[in-house]
Amino acid sequence: MNRQRYAANQQNTAKFKAGNRTIGPVSNTIMLIILACLLGLIYLAQVTKTNALSYAMNDMSNKQTQLTAEHDNLAVSAARLQSLQRVQDSDTAKSLVSLSPSGTVRN
Repeated sequence: MNRQRYAANQQNTAKFKAGNRTIGPVSNTIMLIILACLLGLIYLAQVTKTNALSYAMNDMSNKQTQLTAEHDNLAVSAARLQSLQRVQDSDTAKSLVSLSPSGTVRN
């Protein structure tokens, strides 16, 4: 086959090359780096949210412990005050006779 170097009249001079276009190794590497950076940013955002919630939960846990201790102290105080009132209102306490000092002992 003998090819002509110059185009003849009424003939297209542009040649189209049919083929698949692929991504080059540099572009592929850049895309992988960008993807890794995006995944890293997503990971850091999730870790930051988790830490923020952890601080809030820790504060609430401390407050719960403090309120439980206060509740226990108030329950003991209420029981102590109720027991004094019950003793004073009991039949045994009403039947007791109060004593006055009869004298002092001297040595």
